[in-house]
Amino acid sequence: MTTVARLVLGGVLIAAGALKIGNPADSVVAVKAYQLLPESIAVAVGYALPILEIVVGVLLVVGLLTRVAAVIAALLMFAFVFGIGWAWAKGLRIDCGCFGGGGQLGAGQEPTYLLDILRDFGLVLLGAWVARFPPGRFALDGALGLGGDTHDEDEGDD
Repeated sequence: MTTVARLVLGGVLIAAGALKIGNPADSVVAVKAYQLLPESIAVAVGYALPILEIVVGVLLVVGLLTRVAAVIAALLMFAFVFGIGWAWAKGLRIDCGCFGGGGQLGAGQEPTYLLDILRDFGLVLLGAWVARFPPGRFALDGALGLGGDTHDEDEGDD
């Protein structure tokens, strides 16, 4: 189970970062749209976020520093849940920018806050699972002696 959780969470982060890194200006627009951070911090976060997502995603997929990466991923997803909930509570009409794009919604477009929150909260739970249990099969942590036991609690499921 941990291997699957690690690969799903890592794959989602890599996809999200890869879709943003080619156009970081859109990522900045998406972060600013939440109206949560001062301008200078929002710009820095907008540029750094795709890189962080890719690095953490790759660490999870290869199983290197797995527990640290899982904690960072879970905190990142929790921050996204908070941000989306904030936008919803403030009555903002924005695209989450989760997989590129982002910013104000156009005429006729409706926010998908509930689905975005449910998806990201599920990813928070996957991050917590990966942080709690050994990294699973095919993890570099085990090969390098960094992660202790590499097998899932229930090897038959993985």
